[in-house]
Amino acid sequence: MPAEPPPRPPLTEEQRRRLAEVFGDVLPATTADERDDRDAVAERSADEDLLADRPPHHDRDR
Repeated sequence: MPAEPPPRPPLTEEQRRRLAEVFGDVLPATTADERDDRDAVAERSADEDLLADRPPHHDRDR
């Protein structure tokens, strides 16, 4: 059996900051099933839904 590698030294604050800058949060603090996003959708009116779904060329002048 191969010998186990030596333990890594703890990361410095600068290394942690750089890793967070490059990779961001790997895992979110909460999962999608823990969040209640339905309230935000329920507050939108039907007109807002239609305007949000309009095609990109809708507002162009001819």
